[in-house]
Amino acid sequence: MSTYETLAKTVHIDGKNRLISYGDALEHIGTGRSAFVFRIQSSGKAIKIFFPAYSHIAKEEAAIYKILQDIPYYPAIYESGLNYIVMDYIEGLTLFERLSKGKIITKAHIKEIDHALSLAAERGLNPSDIHLRNIFLTDTDEIMIIDVARFRQMKDCRQWMNLKKAYDQLYTKCFFPKKVSSHFLNILAFLYKKGWIPSYRA
Repeated sequence: MSTYETLAKTVHIDGKNRLISYGDALEHIGTGRSAFVFRIQSSGKAIKIFFPAYSHIAKEEAAIYKILQDIPYYPAIYESGLNYIVMDYIEGLTLFERLSKGKIITKAHIKEIDHALSLAAERGLNPSDIHLRNIFLTDTDEIMIIDVARFRQMKDCRQWMNLKKAYDQLYTKCFFPKKVSSHFLNILAFLYKKGWIPSYRA
């Protein structure tokens, strides 16, 4: 049994996808729709533990990360198992966090995200489910993209195009506040998911 598998086994999740306990070597740093994420203490790595009902996603996401491995905009992975992936820990803030803290997102950042997604597309992938919480700006102002499990889906996902449209038509305008509360951002995300905010179509 590998060290990472041993760490994964210290994480206990109940039937309602609630985190019950985890080992002392782990620091809980995030919760998503299908997994908990932990920083592995005294290392530059993170381990993503999938909820029991979503453990099959670990294999799919690991396979996609391997396709992206030499592209610097995506974290390296070191190991994967039945319900976990070990990857680089990213020092920085997501775009969601930057907006809620009032830290500027520049046109150069948007252009670089576009480039990162185009490199994935050149590998035969279909970048999907791109939202504010899975794009990081590191402490050294570099773009990193995570949560790539849906990059092989076939449907046309316009989410990033919609975000870019909002950036161009609202965020860049002088009247638009550069600090937006996380509560308001969550409301917008809910309305968008429900289809109550018009979507962009090329």
